[in-house]
Amino acid sequence: MKIDREVLWLLGGILILLLLASIVTALLQRRPGGTANAVIANLAARVRAWWVMVAVFGFALLTGGTGSVVLFAAISFLALREFITLTPTRRGDHASLFWAFFALIPVNYGLIWLQWYGLYSILIPVYAFVLLPIRSATAGDCEHYLERTAKIQWGLMVCVFFLSHAPALLMLAIPGYEDENAKLLLFLVLIVQLSDVLQYVWGKLLGRRKVAPTLSPNKTVEGFVGGVLTATAIGAALWWATPFKPWQAAVLALMITLMGFFGGLVMSAIKRDRGVKDFGSLIEGHGGIMDRIDSLCFAAPVFFHLVRYYYT
Repeated sequence: MKIDREVLWLLGGILILLLLASIVTALLQRRPGGTANAVIANLAARVRAWWVMVAVFGFALLTGGTGSVVLFAAISFLALREFITLTPTRRGDHASLFWAFFALIPVNYGLIWLQWYGLYSILIPVYAFVLLPIRSATAGDCEHYLERTAKIQWGLMVCVFFLSHAPALLMLAIPGYEDENAKLLLFLVLIVQLSDVLQYVWGKLLGRRKVAPTLSPNKTVEGFVGGVLTATAIGAALWWATPFKPWQAAVLALMITLMGFFGGLVMSAIKRDRGVKDFGSLIEGHGGIMDRIDSLCFAAPVFFHLVRYYYT
């Protein structure tokens, strides 16, 4: 995949933002009581984790399509592992889980690498949904069968199929935008993650009214509105790196931020149902892999299909 100057500009801008965040965090920690403040400590942990995540994502992006596909396949594997761990299954599901982890994930991402959209689009929604319940049923364990099967299928859809639409952007053939799809992937990930961060920042600064106190007590109306509007404005300002006009970039950025927000609420509902705060603890300050990509999982397929329908 061709890596052009605009990709480097975007990655450079992200690094500048991280540098500014690191400086602000360091200054806050120098204030009296700063190191003991839980909010500041959490912010510092988040910034450290962001440095690592940006470095890994940037390296994968710069290595081309293969690196991006491998990275997202690994993320899907870890995310599905967290999901299944949080929603326990039984011995009768072990064969189905083996297929999910060691057959469906590699084949799903292999189809993206091969740019075989036709089979990719039905592999999990059709064939996996038919075969996995059959395999679980033939194990002869009928206790909570419907619930167990739903857990596996739901986890596979969100953690693998939904998420894989992000690197699937690399196989879209957009007239006049050949070999530049890496910027589409970067645009999607950047807007989703900026929206999450900005909602957090606006919520800490101005947050008063809770959006969904039962699902996510820390999300506020002020944080939601401020984060969505700011991320949408940034998306519009980045139109030059996309095949979109400024107003189109704004509309798509708005759609990304809204789907990301509701994706976060859906996954929060699952965590509340299971009685936990986070899906895991792999990423310092963020929780688990799913806690970091829940918004991306729901935004990626909508963004992919809008781009595919209108621009290819």
